[in-house]
Amino acid sequence: MKKTLFLFILFSSSIIFSQNKGKEYTIRTVAFYNLENLFDTINDVTKNDEASPMMELKENRSKVYWDKIDKLSSVILQIGKDKSNTSPAILGVCEVENRAVLEDLVNSDKLKSKRYGIVHYESPDKRGIDVALLYQQRYFKPTYHESFNPNIYRDNRKVYTRDQLLVSGYLDDELIHVIVNHWPSRSGGEMKSRPLREKAAYQNTKIIAQIKQKEENPKILVLGDFNDDPINSSFKKVLKTKAKKKDVEDGDLYNPFETLFKKGYNTGGYRDNISMFDQILITSALLNKEEKDFSSYKMFNPAVFNKSFMTNKKGRYKGYPFRSFSFGTYTGGYSDHYPVYMYLIKEK
Repeated sequence: MKKTLFLFILFSSSIIFSQNKGKEYTIRTVAFYNLENLFDTINDVTKNDEASPMMELKENRSKVYWDKIDKLSSVILQIGKDKSNTSPAILGVCEVENRAVLEDLVNSDKLKSKRYGIVHYESPDKRGIDVALLYQQRYFKPTYHESFNPNIYRDNRKVYTRDQLLVSGYLDDELIHVIVNHWPSRSGGEMKSRPLREKAAYQNTKIIAQIKQKEENPKILVLGDFNDDPINSSFKKVLKTKAKKKDVEDGDLYNPFETLFKKGYNTGGYRDNISMFDQILITSALLNKEEKDFSSYKMFNPAVFNKSFMTNKKGRYKGYPFRSFSFGTYTGGYSDHYPVYMYLIKEK
């Protein structure tokens, strides 16, 4: 199934570029990556970072930390490179402890030449897990950013979960808006925790409405680890996402990862169940239904970045992402999530 879909994507690509033979395109990659507990080795007394796998290690924390930085940077360097000839212009991330670990990441040997900027806020999450946006400064120029607390309650008690990050700015000469998410987990079961993610989705609708107050038909990317699959109620009932291009009307959210999910693609797994928790949604302004007009940035080739070296080759979790930590030990892997990405392309 994966091979068939990959061939279909290649065929679709060849159609688009053959129809526009002789034309040149600007290609930028937008991606999202759950970095799986990118925590430093220093105990922060203001948060429960002791519960992180990094702090649970009994020895070699520093060595593990820098190895993880190197492995994550090696993945980021490759995402979308085959068409854009560089790493992502815009990269949303989650499961980071603080700005310091992000600075170590972007200043690593593999990434420092990309000159990534950082937008980050400390979130209210009890463990100190944050979201952030990384961007190549040569391509993207932020003009505004804001952190939104989703203000989620359960049984009249506040749920201290991750914030939602809005970053607006110019990708080359086009204004776009990016909302980075890491919604509440499925702790306690999918059904019991479902209302928490529905409330997180509702917060996204409020952020989108805020953008639309100032801009009639904005180009918005909603990306993150949603802890929900594309077919769950948070997407279909709250965000009202559309899976088929023909059904998308002005102002709608299009979710190309719903089709990939139904074809068997995944970004992770748990207890023998695959999941597509990591996704990128776009507003109608970034969707090209006819696949002919690329006079401004439009979405092209959404995909899961699931290279062989990032995947377990044997054992109980064969075929799942090769994670960094398991049962209190460092495995030497990358992350328990695959990144997702898409290209934004336009005619030069």
